[in-house]
Formats: sequence, C-alpha cells, structure tokens
Amino acid sequence: MTSDRIIIAGAGHAGGSAAAMLRQLGWKTGITLVGEEPLPPYQRPPLSKAWLKGEADADSLALRPLGFYNDADIELKLGMSVTKIDPAAHQVTFSDDDSMHYAQLILATGSRARRIPLPGIDQANVLELRTAADADKLKAVLGPGKRLAVVGGGYIGLEAAASARALGAEVTIVEIAPRVLARVACEILSNFFQDFHRSQGVTIELGAGVQALEGTGTVTGVRLADGRVIPCDAALIGVGGVPNEELARDAGIACDGGIVVDLSARTSDPDIFAIGDCTKRPLPLYNRSMRLESVPNALEQAKQAASAICGRPPPSPEVPWFWSDQYDLRLQIVGLPFDAIEIVVRGDLAAGKFALFHLTADGTVQAVEAVNASTEFMGGRRIIQRRKQLTAARIADPTVTMQELAS
Repeated sequence: MTSDRIIIAGAGHAGGSAAAMLRQLGWKTGITLVGEEPLPPYQRPPLSKAWLKGEADADSLALRPLGFYNDADIELKLGMSVTKIDPAAHQVTFSDDDSMHYAQLILATGSRARRIPLPGIDQANVLELRTAADADKLKAVLGPGKRLAVVGGGYIGLEAAASARALGAEVTIVEIAPRVLARVACEILSNFFQDFHRSQGVTIELGAGVQALEGTGTVTGVRLADGRVIPCDAALIGVGGVPNEELARDAGIACDGGIVVDLSARTSDPDIFAIGDCTKRPLPLYNRSMRLESVPNALEQAKQAASAICGRPPPSPEVPWFWSDQYDLRLQIVGLPFDAIEIVVRGDLAAGKFALFHLTADGTVQAVEAVNASTEFMGGRRIIQRRKQLTAARIADPTVTMQELAS
C-alpha cells in the first residue's frame, strides 16, 4: 500500500527547488521535505563570502520565505533525516524511527566535507565549511590579528581566505598540489589567483603535505611534512567533498562515485530520483557522466525530476557552469575542458579582466574561464551550447566582439 506523497530527502538547494518546482508544474498532492539542519532551504555559496563578512543574514540566504512552504502545502521536517529506504514497500524511515509511505522519492542528500585522517583533526577550531553552522563557527574565530590556516587550495579555501583577509585575519593556504585550483582550473587561472591572493597578503605554501595538527585540545598550528609549523588560531580543512550516497546504496540503488541517474534524474529504481551534489549524471554535451557540485546543476536536476514526475517534457540540457567570488574578482566558468588542447587568452590578464577559451583540435570551444568578463562568459555559454568552432586568432582579436563570435 503506498500513498501518492512525494518525499524529498534533503532540504538543500536541490531539494528545496524540487519541492517548489513540483508545485509550479501542477503536482497537487502531498510533498514532504526532510532536512537535517534546523533551517529551511538556503543558499550555500554565500557562506564563504557574504555570510562570513557579515553582509548577509538568514533571511537573505533563504531560498524562499518560511511562509512559502505553508502556503504551498509543503510539509517541512527539519532537524531530521531519512535513515532507511524500503523500495519494495515504498517506505522510508526517519531518524526519529517514524516511517512514511511514498509514491515517489527524491534523494537530495548532497555531499559532505572530505575528512583526512590527521593527528589532531578532532581538536577545537579545526573547522570545515558546508553548512550555516560551520560558517558561524568560522566567523567566530576570524578578525584582526587572528591567524587562519587553510588546508586545501580549492574554491572554498580561496573564498574563505579572501573573506578572512577582509576581516583582518592573517591567512596561510597549505596546498599539496603544485598550484591552487589544480583539479578545477587551468594553470594560467591558477597562477593568476595565486598572485592575486599573495598581493592581498595571503601566504601560500604549495607542494606542502600536512603531517599533523598541533595543539592540546585547541589547534595551535599545522605541522607540514617538512617539519615546519604554521601557527594558527583556527584551521579550515577544505579538501573536497564526498557524495552522500550511502542511503541509496544500502537500498540497492546503483551508485558509482555518486548516485547514478539518467537525464530525468531517475535512479535504477523507477520510483526514486536523485538530484544535486550526490549524483553522477550524464552530460550529453560531452558524451560523459560525472558528478558536479554547483547550484546550476542542482537547479537543472530539480527541473528534470519535477518534469518527469509531473509528466512534463524534459528541460533542454544546459551547459554546466560555476562561479566564485574572491575580493573584487568575479570568476565565472562555463563548460568543461574535456579533450581541449589549446587555451586562448582574450582580454588583459594584468588588468584582471580576461577570459580563457579552451579549444579542441578542430576549434570546438569546450569551456570558458572568465574573470570580471561577464560578456565573454555569456557569449561562451552560447558558443559551447551550439558546439561552435572558432580560430584562436579570432577569439584573441579585441576588435571582434563577443556578439560576432557567438553569432
């Protein structure tokens, strides 16, 4: 016996958007949105930026006003999680041991910060940054004269470093790779951000492994593999995320470094969907499947799942895109540089206003990394969507407008 209720496990950006989209597309019966945090769905990207700097509050971060969920007849179960799925019975069990039947289930369980097994990792002021509560802990230890050590030179680490500097803290970034953003950006972009952060007073240690976190209950330093110690009042660990796929895997749903879904966000169980950071999804533009962690991905998959459940046509596949704000720099990346063999610079690196076009052998634009260059970002999005081929000389020529390149 099943109800006609849709249960959404996870009340982040993906889950909250899916609930709203279901109502928008005409779903009339029950929707239950279950979230581990005490807050209704909110935006996470500002946590490392505006929230840390005191430029945003809970109301400005909320995806929708709290009254929206009551008005839309969406049941919120906050401070709670789904702990078990019984696909045969179409039933979930919650962390309070209550259970509920579903007609369809949407998994929006997100990802968690990757933990590294370091001596001293469980001390006070060893922090991560995934939730509003995490951001509050970090904000409390920042300020003039405070010392923050950031382990990991990815987007979260760099954004937190920029915010910490704005608050007057001293910052050291420790990165085991030979450059920051090594997994997600090209070397030109990495070098630009390294130089810019250093110009703002950030110390960056590259090719530096971490041996231990020093302290006697509260962290006082990061010991590097070469024996040096970086003194700190707090350490932020930002070394990537791990998909929360265990709930699905325990229910017999196919997982492969993420919950495997199709272009409708449907899992190997036809009545269970998965969206957002927890999924490994097809990218038809690139003939590949992979896991993406971004708000645009969460929104696209929320549309895919809601459309499929409501019997609506699927949304058109989008070009993946990402962004990061650091200091007065706005980084926007569109596309993924699979099979690219050439990078063309358009604009002025020294002036901090440029775009990097990634081309395959036949001149197809696969990705564009734009810094303070929104026109190039938007034009690049159209070019990639259309699989357009361009020459390096034409891209680099400032007399050729982006409108001409994208037309």
